[in-house]
Amino acid sequence: MTIDETNWAGNIAYRAARFHTPDTAEALQAIVAGAEKVRALGSRHCFNTIADTDGDLISMRRLNKLIAIDREAMTVTVEGGMTYGELGPELDAAGFALHNLASLPHITVVGGVATATHGSGNANGNLATAVAGVKLVTADGGTLELKRGDADFEGAVVNLGALGIVSEITLDILPAFDVRQNVYLDLPFATLIENFANIYESAYSVSCFTDWRGDLINQVWLKNRAEAPLPPAEFFGAKAAPGPVHPIPDIDPEPTTGQMGEVGRWHMRLPHFDLDFLPSVGAELQSEYFIARADAAAAIAALHAVQDGFSEHLMIAEIRTIAADTLWMSMNYQRDSVAFHFTFKRDWPNVQKALPVIEAALKPFGARPHWGKLFTMTPDEVQAGSPRIGDFRDLVRRTDPAGKFTNDFVKTYVL
Repeated sequence: MTIDETNWAGNIAYRAARFHTPDTAEALQAIVAGAEKVRALGSRHCFNTIADTDGDLISMRRLNKLIAIDREAMTVTVEGGMTYGELGPELDAAGFALHNLASLPHITVVGGVATATHGSGNANGNLATAVAGVKLVTADGGTLELKRGDADFEGAVVNLGALGIVSEITLDILPAFDVRQNVYLDLPFATLIENFANIYESAYSVSCFTDWRGDLINQVWLKNRAEAPLPPAEFFGAKAAPGPVHPIPDIDPEPTTGQMGEVGRWHMRLPHFDLDFLPSVGAELQSEYFIARADAAAAIAALHAVQDGFSEHLMIAEIRTIAADTLWMSMNYQRDSVAFHFTFKRDWPNVQKALPVIEAALKPFGARPHWGKLFTMTPDEVQAGSPRIGDFRDLVRRTDPAGKFTNDFVKTYVL
């Protein structure tokens, strides 16, 4: 099996001297033991060089099995290359669910966890908060298992690939449930700013999509558990969409998950995009920044004031909320957050000019960038957003003293 030598968006070409696609844990351990420098590759949905190396790059795509469901402990254990799209139907068929999913199900569980990727919802922690245990292949080819409650566990979950290669991961599960998704159009920015708290506590998961042009939020997506009260005909003055829509204007909505209040299983509604289709548009670049939820209204106003400085290169943007957690390298560490996500045209020279405009507007709020997406913040600015970075550095040096799993990205922004 060959390995794709570029990331999903096509803006990163991996520099690895050797590519591997092991299909057993033993083969994975042997490759790691024999490598001088090594990194793991999941679904290739990172937009920067966090997965890159000039040594050995291991695709986890063939290690994608569900290992076990523990009905008593309410956990599921999977191999390190399994995607949420593969896990969802199997878990649902057994009567179980995850608490949340990202906007697309195509990403690997381990990759999403390692970068603190998330879904939405005031009460929903990011995907990494579901982790109950990890099994790492360490530099000598051996293994290290950590479970919730262990001294280093909260540093090892959002690990940025710097501690080893996760061969197995165990997640909390809950009973399966159904979800209803409704979309509303044309919510004024002023209304969002004035009613941010009420809007984002109105559903299990809330996403506001905007192109940051003019004075309107293009779409509001509400995801509610099926047993919740039916949604209103109007939502803070926004009108119910007359039919399914794609977040990006003028694109066929067929790739999106079911809307119009049609009830569906959790894994078919919590993501925005259906597994059977290309997510979003493909030829794109993404950036995302996290601030304290308490500052959401002020930050939206600040971005709205400078929107002409970045909207020309934008396809769409999304505003979501995430609950606080205690994972050292999470963007949501110890603060309930609001995330500002930007999907740009694949034009890095212009995006590189647009990002400083966004970053300057969000700087007063202590913005933290998504580890797997594009940013132009300095290493000092990035590190300032991680209060436990000193502890994480110590953990990296204890776990991988020779730096086998370290790459330029980790050296620059972490170590």
